[in-house]
Parts: sequence; C-alpha cells; structure tokens
Amino acid sequence: MDFTDDVSVFGISAAVLLVVIWIVLMMYLWFPELLPKFLRRRIMPNKGIYRAEALVYQNNGTTEDVIHVCVTSDRSRLGGMLALVNSIHRNTKYPVLFHLIVDEESVQHARNWLEESQLRNIQYELIPFPEEIVEGKIRVRGGRPDLASPLNYARYYLPQLMPTLKGRIIYVDDDCIVQGDIHELYRMKLHPPHLAAFSQDCMGTAKRLTLMKNNYADYIDFKNRHIQDLDFDPNECAFNTGLFVADLNTWRANNITKKLEYWMKLNTKEEVYGNERGGGGSQPPMMIVFYNKYTQIDPNWHIRYLGWTTGTTYTKQFIKHAKLLHWNGRFKPWGGRAQHSDVWEKYFVPDPTKKFKPIRKNV
Repeated sequence: MDFTDDVSVFGISAAVLLVVIWIVLMMYLWFPELLPKFLRRRIMPNKGIYRAEALVYQNNGTTEDVIHVCVTSDRSRLGGMLALVNSIHRNTKYPVLFHLIVDEESVQHARNWLEESQLRNIQYELIPFPEEIVEGKIRVRGGRPDLASPLNYARYYLPQLMPTLKGRIIYVDDDCIVQGDIHELYRMKLHPPHLAAFSQDCMGTAKRLTLMKNNYADYIDFKNRHIQDLDFDPNECAFNTGLFVADLNTWRANNITKKLEYWMKLNTKEEVYGNERGGGGSQPPMMIVFYNKYTQIDPNWHIRYLGWTTGTTYTKQFIKHAKLLHWNGRFKPWGGRAQHSDVWEKYFVPDPTKKFKPIRKNV
C-alpha cells in the first residue's frame, strides 16, 4: 500500500468518525432516549445542570413510572443529602428521580461523590442554586444563624429550578433518613382544595417532645398589622416544612413562590417572624401561605425532633418502625452528638474526596 492509499484510508476513517459524531449529536438533540444510559446521565447542558435521563424526566410525575424527590443542601451538609438519597434508593421498589439542589461551588463535588460511589447508577440531576435569588430577602432574628443559609430557601423556588417538571414532587430536608417505601407517600391523596401536604406539630410524639405548644403564635408575630389583617387563629396548629408533598402545576397556578417572597421581603422591613420561640428561617412564610390549605401527612412518615437533644427521646423499637426520621434541631447525625445516629450511619455514603467526614464520639 503506497502513500496515496494511506491518505485515502485516513480520509475515509476521518469521514466515518465525523458521521458518527454527527449521528450522536443528532440523537442527543432529537432522540435522547436512544442514547446509552451512561451517555444520557453524564451529558451536561447549559448553566452547569446535570440532567437525568430524558425519558424519565418527561414522565412529569403523572404516572407511577417515576417518583420525583427533591433535596437541597450546601457544602457543609452534603453527607446528609447523600445518606438520605441512599436510604430512599434502598427502601423503595419504584424508580426514583432525585432533583438535588446544591450551592454552585458544590456541584462538581456532589457529582464526583455520586459517580464514584455506590450511588453511581441512580437517576438524578444536580441543580446549582443561584443564591442571588434570595439576596436581600432573608432576615433571621431570634433563630439559629444556620437558618439564614440561602439553600434553606431553595424549596420556595422549585418551579423555577425545574421549569419543565410538572406534577407531583416530594421535598425532604437533608437531615432526614427514609426507612419506608417513599412510593406510599408519593401516592397519598391531597384533599381539594389543598395546595400541599405537611405534618402537623400539635399531636402525638411531636407534641410530647417539644417545650413549645407548636401553634402559629410560636412562629409568627401576631402584633404585626399585616398578620392581623389575615385574621389567623394564633392557636392554630403549626406544621413542619422539612417534608412536604406538592404538585408543581398547582404551585405555579397559585403563585406560591411570589406569595412566599412577599412575606420574606416584608420581614426584612418589619418584624413578621423571627423573635418567637420557633425562631426564623424558611418555615414562617410557608405557614402563612399554606394556612388551612394543606392535607396532613401520616405521623409515622415524619418522626422529628431527633436533633433537639443529645439524649434518647425515642426507643429503638419505635425508631425501627418509623418510616421517616428527621434530625431537625441543632444536633445533626453527622455531628457526633445526635441521638440514634447509628441509624443514619447505616446509610452514610463515604466521600471519595475525603472532604466530608462525620464526627464520631470515639474519634
């Protein structure tokens, strides 16, 4: 074979390679469902968002094919997010698509953690939270400083962060562990005209384990004239926003985000919430907007206050049968002082980059 033949072979090979690249590009643009799984899950479109499989996303939560779960977390709590994801993944028989919202600096860290661990085959998308959305809108007065974290308010913006997603979604705080099949929670009935589902704080174990009465007056300033105009009952039972089930179509139709932002902005100018015993954070605006407009979640699907004290408040037998555990409060299960942290430990996924290391009592 002479030089001319070599050139011809090279030219043909280059042409074939260009055709293959063109075909793959066209498949991604027009028929993404035909791409192999490993390609679909790793392609990164604009703005640094790692999208999950196109076919799964297009189900829009309208069928039982996929369960949409959203978790938000920042760099200091990523280990909690991954443990939660792992617990849901291991305890459900149905496909789950995880929508993971993190601060922009943590996107690559979270992606490496997922791709280099036992969670590499889950369906997920990583969404960087543009913190400028809440700039100038957050003021925490009497609550914990960590409640002012921008990621704490990402739950307000689910429709904007997932603009093409329609239908039902479950939001779960990153300091939770799910031991039940989350499909049960996903298919719960929302009673019209309710806008979402939350867990009440005035009944059962929630009432027994706190020093508060857990009513609206514990979270909201009823001396504020704007609150008085709403004619709310200050003794109305509060609810916890660390877990909720919502329909994004309903959320958009009722302008929920805009209503939440109204109370956020107002609270920066005058006291609407924050100095009460419940503290500030993202919960009070949701309590205002969803007042008497929510369906109650089964209490066994939200066992909380595990982070209020370091002492044991639940028996091991009770914890074993709980479907969702929530370490709300100061003491997190990755911090070394929380109760029943051994349950969380079972689902913790070690960070391959070694940036996140749980603190343990014997360390």
